[in-house]
Amino acid sequence: MFENMSENATILVDNAGPVARLTLNRPDKRNPIGPATCGELVQALAAIKTNANVRVVVLTGAGTVFSAGGDLSAMQKPADGPSASLVDLFSAMHELGKPIIAMVNGHALAGGLGLMVACDLVIAADTAQFGTTEIAVGLWPMMITAEITRSVGRKKTLDMMLTGRKLDAAEALASGLVNRVVPGSELETETMKLAHELAGRSPAAMALGLHAFYRSQDMEFEPQLRYLQAELGRVLSLADAAEGIAAFLGKRKPVWTGR
Repeated sequence: MFENMSENATILVDNAGPVARLTLNRPDKRNPIGPATCGELVQALAAIKTNANVRVVVLTGAGTVFSAGGDLSAMQKPADGPSASLVDLFSAMHELGKPIIAMVNGHALAGGLGLMVACDLVIAADTAQFGTTEIAVGLWPMMITAEITRSVGRKKTLDMMLTGRKLDAAEALASGLVNRVVPGSELETETMKLAHELAGRSPAAMALGLHAFYRSQDMEFEPQLRYLQAELGRVLSLADAAEGIAAFLGKRKPVWTGR
């Protein structure tokens, strides 16, 4: 157990350092995603957003599975405690302004796959499997379509959704679902190495960059260029930008202020 770890009904939260960790914590149920889990994640992200000490978030699952998908039992009854939808959760993730890395320790299926893809970066164990398996129970992955089609081409997405077949880690990497695949024994080390690398970057530049990335991705080409030109001006006006350039020219390590 990590120090300063707080426990909710469905997740664990450790936001004690520059790298916060959110852990889906129902391993006996294969870490399902339901209104309660969405609510607790949204609540945790809201706290992280205002915590200047946290620079990066790592999202993972307890046990041997990242998440096997939606909580079908929760669809039949209201949630106790915080409650939110995938709309709320995905919006909160993309508006966080801090990188979120999915550390995929096992299967990421259905809604769990959507949650994974909604993260900014994904590092997966070589034993993990991925898929949109909803069709097998007469459902369709409606909400996660918005996330998957922004990372994977239409034909690959429809192949996954229509057949419900599972991809191994190598195919997921080749299709663009994940960024890196590593042996399971190295997953923790490689994920935290990347997380701390990102935590050493300018938080102000990353916040502006992430917002611009998600807000501009569906714009028409010329409006997108004009929007990004304006956002570039905002980045160039940052104190962190001036510090970064001065540090580069002075051949020293930059000292970020987050402004």
